Amino acid sequence: MKEWVTNLDISSTSIIEAAGTIVFVLLLALVLLKLAKVLSSKVTAMLVKKRPDGEYKKRAETLSAVVRHVSVVIIWAIAIMVILSEVGIEIGPILAAAGIVGLAVGFGAQDLVKDVINGFFILLEDQIRVGDVVQIADKAGLVEKVNLKMTILRDLQGHVHFIPNGSIDTVTNMTKEFSFYLFEFGVAYREDVDQVIEVIKQVDEDIRNDENYKNVILEPIEIFGLDKFADSAIIIKARIKTMPIKQWYVGREFNRRIKRAFDEKDIEIPFPHLTLYMGQDKSGDAPPLYHQEKKS
Repeated sequence: MKEWVTNLDISSTSIIEAAGTIVFVLLLALVLLKLAKVLSSKVTAMLVKKRPDGEYKKRAETLSAVVRHVSVVIIWAIAIMVILSEVGIEIGPILAAAGIVGLAVGFGAQDLVKDVINGFFILLEDQIRVGDVVQIADKAGLVEKVNLKMTILRDLQGHVHFIPNGSIDTVTNMTKEFSFYLFEFGVAYREDVDQVIEVIKQVDEDIRNDENYKNVILEPIEIFGLDKFADSAIIIKARIKTMPIKQWYVGREFNRRIKRAFDEKDIEIPFPHLTLYMGQDKSGDAPPLYHQEKKS
């Protein structure tokens, strides 16, 4: 009887110690998670303070989110192994079994491995950051989230696209460091090209002096000149350099002002039309053009 009581006391003490250890491990894991979040935020703020440009900030925030995600996985994995050890479960066989299962799963989860590896290089090479506007294959939109496994885009209609990183082979980043808005001004053939170019330059000067736009336009408009002869218009091509993601904001306002300036200068913006030529014979006479009205 005395021996049984002694064993019971030892067992109770072991349970209490194990429970205390488990609670301590859980609390420590929560503290470490909070600490990892705070440290990543502090490091991000410190890096942004050194280089306070928007592009560097986006990169720092993206990498910080990935580091936090990896930290969560590592901390909880270690905490679970310690807890299993405390409750008397041997973690050695579990790790060995996990290795075998991982090897078997690896053969069947090659796409997942490809996603992670490709995602690592996407982040390492700074191809995509949260806040960029990108086109991946036939999907385009604002990058809302990017991690080692997938990239999440939201397009202009609000549709969310989940793209596995392993399927990404071409990325078109429209907002990396700076952006361009490309113009193709179509005017009638009768217009003086030099006059049209001067009007475009004047509109550019006006918009760059506007308080709402001067801080997002990086350089004066670059006019390439007469680019091509279209069916019913001549096309003058130009582009304007802006802060990232601001090209559409500037471009729409520039188009509005160009339309108003062309109207004031009586510069025709043509619509598609056809000129009918009936032909001439050797004497210079053209055949008559008959028009028959339908009788009611």
